[in-house]
Amino acid sequence: MAGTKEPIVRLSDIGKTFGHIEALRGVSLAVRPGEVTCVLGDNGAGKSTLISIIAGLFQHDTGTYTVDGRPMTFNSPREALDLGIAAVYQTLALAPLMPIWRNFFLGSELTRGRGLLRRMDVQAMQEKTRDALQRMGIRVTDLDRPVGNLSGGQRQVVAIARAIHFGARVLILDEPTAALGVTQSGIVLRYILAAAREQGAGVIFITHNPHHAYMVGDHFVVLAQGRVELDAPKTELTLEQLMFHMAGGAGLDALRHELEGKASARRDEAAMSA
Repeated sequence: MAGTKEPIVRLSDIGKTFGHIEALRGVSLAVRPGEVTCVLGDNGAGKSTLISIIAGLFQHDTGTYTVDGRPMTFNSPREALDLGIAAVYQTLALAPLMPIWRNFFLGSELTRGRGLLRRMDVQAMQEKTRDALQRMGIRVTDLDRPVGNLSGGQRQVVAIARAIHFGARVLILDEPTAALGVTQSGIVLRYILAAAREQGAGVIFITHNPHHAYMVGDHFVVLAQGRVELDAPKTELTLEQLMFHMAGGAGLDALRHELEGKASARRDEAAMSA
């Protein structure tokens, strides 16, 4: 059941400022194994700052950040990665002209032999790449195919499978469907669920698309101007409510009342002058 597992990552009342700009204030978030936590918000809402803190790129100024219940302050993304917290950004960090298997082990190549006889173990890397992709339900007939020849959705899936293979317990996905069409977005959403349900990772899905979020999410956090506008599990939320909060929530209500009040005042003035 969603929400019953102990969080891998928990943020409590996190704040972050850059000079005089308050990027985040009082933001709390829990990421549990096997669940998809969706973080939504418009541009400037604080999503990028939040994931940068979780991934170890920035340090928080206030609040607490715990991993497996232990307070953490990361000095680099490498420290976060060593604890199984991996981010897959829109740029993907893939080399388009290199084969799929080579991209899979880029920076973590397997070797055999010693000294002058040391060389890359191509067969082992190909086998492990194929096995890792198959565990995610991905069938690739030609691992020598340049990764740049894959569709945008397929490249996203390769990056997700790579992160899971190298031990990601928390997988941060930064707008993975933003530049994709309907079919390719569906492919990525399917494998987001596979990462959580079948691989047991805690997934943080960053998006501005409430439809995509609601399809795969277990829990939703909507940010607005660096603050939490909504924090709710899917069991307590409809898609319409999620869209309402994405569109401005209480701010929209206030605007509607203000406009209705002005319209009513204009009608009264027109009636008095008639």
